[in-house]
Amino acid sequence: MTDFFSNTVALSRTQFALTAIFHMLWPVLTTGMGIYLVIIEGLWLKTRNIDYYHHARFWSKLYVLNFGIGVASGLPMAFQFGLNWAPFSEAVGDFFGTILGFEGTMAFMLEASFLGIMLFGWGRVPALIHWIATILVAFGANLSTFWILSANSWLQTPAGGEFINGKFVVADYFQAIANPFMVNSFLHMFFATLETSLFVIGGISAWYIINQRHQEFFARSLKVILVVALAVAPLQIFVGHLSAEQVYQYQPAKLAAMEAQWETIPAGQAADWSLMAIPNDQAEQNTWEIKIPGALSYILELKPTLDQPVQGLKAWEPENRPHMVGLIYYSFRIMVAIGLFLAGLVLTTVIQWLRGKMSTEAIAQQKWLMRAWIFAGPLGYLAVEAGWIVRCVGRQPWIVYGELRTVDSASNLPPGEILFSLLGLTSMYTVFFFAALYFGSRIIRKGPNLELPLPFNALQPLDIEPAQHTPNRRPTEAQQ
Repeated sequence: MTDFFSNTVALSRTQFALTAIFHMLWPVLTTGMGIYLVIIEGLWLKTRNIDYYHHARFWSKLYVLNFGIGVASGLPMAFQFGLNWAPFSEAVGDFFGTILGFEGTMAFMLEASFLGIMLFGWGRVPALIHWIATILVAFGANLSTFWILSANSWLQTPAGGEFINGKFVVADYFQAIANPFMVNSFLHMFFATLETSLFVIGGISAWYIINQRHQEFFARSLKVILVVALAVAPLQIFVGHLSAEQVYQYQPAKLAAMEAQWETIPAGQAADWSLMAIPNDQAEQNTWEIKIPGALSYILELKPTLDQPVQGLKAWEPENRPHMVGLIYYSFRIMVAIGLFLAGLVLTTVIQWLRGKMSTEAIAQQKWLMRAWIFAGPLGYLAVEAGWIVRCVGRQPWIVYGELRTVDSASNLPPGEILFSLLGLTSMYTVFFFAALYFGSRIIRKGPNLELPLPFNALQPLDIEPAQHTPNRRPTEAQQ
């Protein structure tokens, strides 16, 4: 323990892990819920059903709460690149810094610019303009995901240039952006944020239903997200499988850690899949394990035997392979198990819907199903965090895979200074977390305002001309 408090690299890694894990909680919901708000407001414009309008107003409150905490928690994370990781920033800043700049100037500014119209534009701008603003907010949030995943994917599979005298020189920005990991990584995260948001909305809706509050109102939101989740849940599993195949191809050491595979399995043999194990890093073996014969061969290549070998961790020297194998191994399994559970819950709910059990009269009687949705609400967050642990801890000891080591990328700072900032961030994030829980629970306990009147221009044609109204028809405070 004394060695940890005097180890600059370990302290800097811990601080970055803290900021990344905490910050990730908030944009996950804003990126996915933004798409839901686009759908729900589009349904209101199409049907003019006032319930959809009230849904848009209610869920946008949770959206803005997450947006605010996400901005506040993300700033310290960005500053660390220049403070704790200055050698890294100097080595790859020509590309990595540019991409983060794109994220700030293109994505975040787009989202922030139209957020005010989305939140406060009801009755002040035509309905179509308001919907366009909501679309741009959602687009900006997901564009941010694209740039962040492009940058992180480049750390996994660097492309588009070469390291010259310890500094990455970009030869082709497009090739660097479209690195081998980029497409699947972005899609995997896109579906992860959307799926997490859908189950948060579904879990909250189920809580209202089981407590017999606004049952018809929240049965509607549960059905809307169920239709979307029916497509998203299986797509997420499929894209996740494609991502694992890429790890097999480009990062065999990470795959070995994900499977706690110590010995190499030669080509031409069947590969067993480890269902559960207790990895022992020091002994370089699993002290206990349950395997499914031949399953890994089918998972990786859809064949009974391997065309390519699955390299074991012992194929690399200890300093060139991931450590904390147990953390990587179980994080991967937690992510997969949650993905399968959520897909199963969607399928079960659809079956109940087809059986007529999701009507307003019958839905409250499905207590076991509603409790399952409440239980599933936070699971998406856990899956996302577990996935990022696999992605980043499994990349070690490289910060740029195969090119730049983490130990060579940390700033040479006094350990006491890093520990001070680590404790400060921990305290600040603790306050943020409990503040978010407090205000979020207030929003949920209060519930939707179903008496909120429509904006004064809600029933006008969907044009882009400013609404004409007389002074005595100005929107009331409640309408605003």
